[in-house]
Amino acid sequence: MRSPAPKVSALPAEHRERLMAYAEDVYFEAGDRLFEEQRHADRFWIVKTGAVNLDAKVPGRGSPVIETLRHGELVGLSWLFPPYLCQSGAEAMTPVRAHAFDATAVRAMCQTDQAFGSAVYYWVGSILAHRLQVTRVRLLDLYAPHGSGITA
Repeated sequence: MRSPAPKVSALPAEHRERLMAYAEDVYFEAGDRLFEEQRHADRFWIVKTGAVNLDAKVPGRGSPVIETLRHGELVGLSWLFPPYLCQSGAEAMTPVRAHAFDATAVRAMCQTDQAFGSAVYYWVGSILAHRLQVTRVRLLDLYAPHGSGITA
């Protein structure tokens, strides 16, 4: 069993509090799209309640769900890394309440406060490493021939 991705609680308290001061409460109905693959990433979210599916376009396979994110998890990673283009899509699986953040404002805070920026980059980088592994396993599930001996 894989370990879960680091949640917002993984940020040191002083940095988490500073980040959360910029949060805006938002709501999504089930089926609402938060973002699309290859679109500009100008916002990110932390789930309060509900579930968000991350999906990826796979030729000939549609957009399979890669991972489902829940309470305390970060939705959107591409806002922190140039060229700021979404590398997946995201859809509310259930009604979702979330904290929304303006990516430009948070990036500016990361640049002006080295300790805050380091903590945010480490947190997001840890989540990115987790998501790459989850995506790899999911794509193996989709593409590995049955009986090939490849297991997740």
